[in-house]
Order: sequence, then structure tokens, then C-alpha cells
Amino acid sequence: MMTGNIGEWSEIYTFLKLLGAGELYAANENLERIKDIYYPIISILRKEERDLEYRREGLVKIIDGDNSKVLGEIPFATFQMNAEKVLKTIKSDATKGRTFGVADVEEFLKTIHVKKLKANSNKKEDINLIIHDFRTGLTPTLGFSIKSQLGGASTLLNAGNATNFEYNLNSEKYSVRESSDVGYDVGDESLRIRDKIASLIEQGYKFEFVSTGNEIFTLNLGMIDSRLPEIISNMVLYYYSGRASTVKDLVSRLEQENPLNFHTDTHKLYAYKIKRFLVAVALGMTPAKAWEGDYWASGGYIIVQDDGEHLLSYIQCE
Repeated sequence: MMTGNIGEWSEIYTFLKLLGAGELYAANENLERIKDIYYPIISILRKEERDLEYRREGLVKIIDGDNSKVLGEIPFATFQMNAEKVLKTIKSDATKGRTFGVADVEEFLKTIHVKKLKANSNKKEDINLIIHDFRTGLTPTLGFSIKSQLGGASTLLNAGNATNFEYNLNSEKYSVRESSDVGYDVGDESLRIRDKIASLIEQGYKFEFVSTGNEIFTLNLGMIDSRLPEIISNMVLYYYSGRASTVKDLVSRLEQENPLNFHTDTHKLYAYKIKRFLVAVALGMTPAKAWEGDYWASGGYIIVQDDGEHLLSYIQCE
């Protein structure tokens, strides 16, 4: 049986929904649909055991990428119907926190030559579309990363061993992720990491950034900006000391305190550097794999909202 988590089934839902609907709307910074901006979908490209093209020409033609042979022709409504089945299953309480299957949809997926739920994990793009751009008249092929809110808020960068930040604390190397190793009496062991670090700072302890816990992550950050490890280390410390919680507020704190002593009152250097970091994470860079500066998800994001609505959000750095 084909099983997966909410995120993996959200990729299949997006694939089916877009083939049925045939258009993808743009979104503003608040993830609200821009009614007058949308992109007709010409084809969706998918790599299974072979390269496949799902072309919308009156119905969906499934084309073998190697020899251009038509493997099947299926009405748009069939894709819409199966997308709704996936959505209904995802939104049911029984799927929370576990993997699951959608048996009748799995049978349909087999008929359209889909044998896996998720795209290659080494790539940032989860789906590749050929769209028609009304503004330019061109039909570019764009890769998108899919972020699903069906199971709750999605993450941009997943934390793991590669994203540790290490600090000196009174000459002892100390990792934020290993706060239980700190040699002081916290009294209540249920205190969270943020409470522990805030308490240490209140007691007069000083945190001095040493390094990230992973050399590849350090080098990847250095590709964007040589001071980025230090900048993010301050954001991590601000967050875990309870001084700010959102990226926007963390960057504002950086601008106010200027921990790297940038000599300018005219440029928002911290905001710019963090925006470049977020773009890199969104479109290509992962912490544990050497990154060469390539942007894979060239189209940006497709956000699956909690009601199943799809919106296109471009990556902008203004």
C-alpha cells in the first residue's frame, strides 16, 4: 500500500488539484489570492521510473518523455475528484501524526503511472510546471516547493544536528540543543530551553558564539555572506533568551543592537542578509549538503492552505 504523512499526501493533492483546475493564482504577502493574476497550466512534469509529462489539451494526456508516446488520456474532472478524496482524508482526525494511505486514490495513481508520493528529497522543487505567462507570452518551466498548512504551519528550514549553534559559556563549549548539560541547579527540570538560557543571562553568564555544529552548514552560510553564521547565532540567542520570537522581530532586534558593529545608519544590512538567507533556504540550500549557490525551486512556493486552496507566492527581496 502507498502510505505517507500529511506533507507527502499534500504533494499528491497539489499535483491532482492543479491538473484538474488548470490554473494557479498568485498571492500577496499575506497569502491572500490576487484575483487578477493567475497562470494557466500547460503541463506538469514528473519523474517516476521514466520522465512523464501530464499535458492539458482538452483532457490530461500522459506522455512518455523518452519517446513522446501517449500513455493515457483522462478527463480533468477525474483529477479533481481524486484530489478531493485526498483532501478529505488529510483533513480527517485519523491522519494526525501518522502515515496513512488512500486506497481508491492509490488505484487511480497506478493508472496514471504514479508510483511514489514525494519528489526527490535532494531537490527543493516538489513539482515542475510549464505555465503560460500572459505578461511575457512565454511558457517557462518552473520548479516550485510545496508548503502545506493542512496539518498545521509548515517549516522553511528543518532543525537537526546540522543546524546546531555552539557557544562558549564561562569557557565551556555549550550547545543550545544540549542545555541539560549546563552545570547549574535549574530547580524545576521541566523548564524549557528558553527559560534556562534566560535564567543564565539574568545571572550574568555570557554566551560567545563558537561555530555551527556542521562544517558544511557553515560553508553554505558563507556562500551567502561571510558574517551570516554570527548573525544567525545572535538571532538564535535572542530567541532562546525570550527577547523575540518571530523572524521580523528578531531582525528588528539585530538592527537595534547591531551586535556585529556595522558602521552604517543608512543601510539595513541585517535585514538584507537574512532575506538572502531565507531565499537561499527556500530555493536550494539545505544545511547538510554542499550548496553551490544554485536556486532549484525557480518558481517559488505553492502554499496549500488549510482549506485546500492553492496560492503562488513569489520570493521577493525588497
